[in-house]
Amino acid sequence: MQKFDTVIIGGGASGLMAAVRASSLGQKVLILEKNSGLGEKILLAGRGRCNFTNGEEDLNIFLSKYGDNGKFLEQAFKKFSPSDVIKFFEREGVKTVKERGKRIFPTEGGGQRILNVLLKLCKKNGVWIFRETPVQSLKVKNSRIDYLITSNDEIHADKYIIATGGLSFPDTGSTGDGYKFAMQAGHKIIKTYPALVPVKTRETWVKLAKGCDLRNVRINVLLDGEKIDERFGEMEFTNFGLSGPIIMDLSSKIPDWHGEIIFELDLKPTLSNEILTNRIKREIKKYSGQRKFGGLMRLLVPAKMLPVVLELSDVPHDKPIEYISDEEILSTVELLKSIKFHINGLWSYKNALVTRGGVDLNEIDPATMRSKLCENLYIAGEALDLNGPSGGFNLQMCWSTGYTAGSAD
Repeated sequence: MQKFDTVIIGGGASGLMAAVRASSLGQKVLILEKNSGLGEKILLAGRGRCNFTNGEEDLNIFLSKYGDNGKFLEQAFKKFSPSDVIKFFEREGVKTVKERGKRIFPTEGGGQRILNVLLKLCKKNGVWIFRETPVQSLKVKNSRIDYLITSNDEIHADKYIIATGGLSFPDTGSTGDGYKFAMQAGHKIIKTYPALVPVKTRETWVKLAKGCDLRNVRINVLLDGEKIDERFGEMEFTNFGLSGPIIMDLSSKIPDWHGEIIFELDLKPTLSNEILTNRIKREIKKYSGQRKFGGLMRLLVPAKMLPVVLELSDVPHDKPIEYISDEEILSTVELLKSIKFHINGLWSYKNALVTRGGVDLNEIDPATMRSKLCENLYIAGEALDLNGPSGGFNLQMCWSTGYTAGSAD
């Protein structure tokens, strides 16, 4: 039997931050990690570059990114804000850069640089780390965890923190263990879904543009024919549907939409129909006798998008442009402004950046992350029913909740 002040289940972003904070306060801390490595999702974040927070300075705007549950994070953010996170890593020598969408990255080293800082501080503060040590169960007695059982030991502590993550990227070890442990302590789990995940479409022709990245486009969301949402930014095509930042942000809302969901792509959102019509007419006049319709479209859409446009157009790709009628110009404008995709599902947790759902926030004290049902249990990070859009918001949630849980007596 071993005894610690604080035992943290999970060595990801929230668990490592909780360990750094608790150990800095003089606590004897143990991290239990079932993998051989720690912080695997940190290494994956931002495609390895690690968009570790966001530079949005207005707290209300920041909290709104998490939807109705954002208010829960207010106290944790005041304890350890996005600017505090930036200062935390900069004090440890990490130089940062702000990019499009106020995303904050290390200037070099990516996720490995961020992870190295956390591991260095854990070592400096004497944090114990047991790798390849899965927790089997929590033993709860009189609304308090008495001890926990690992694959090879019984461990006692004054305080326990669940920081196991959710169900996204299960290959990194996020397989829902935290939900099981929370339920052992009496907690309710809000139904989970993959979030920040590519979507599937009914249209199979999307594969014609596989790998095509589009910038500065708009997606309008139609539910049973009525517009209910929109996004402007970047997206891409896959073999089975759509992906990219604006698509993945919208994916988190799909479980709430009941009915026919259509994503309407506007390839030229900054141009009105009239301006786009006049541009096409100018190109026809300029290249009359020199190009066919397919060649005209090469002037208007990315090369990888061309097969889709030609597939959907009513105008034959080999029709000389001088013979294109006004009606065909009109239909071409309508196509470029409105390509429709019928959404018929989400990809799996294996492809999701985060999990929507998790431990019911009504059962957690937002000032401390302490369970209201089990007096020495704390829950932080993605195991909670919290998720935000891409752009550094989900790692920030992990840093703030982990720091708050690690701060508690």
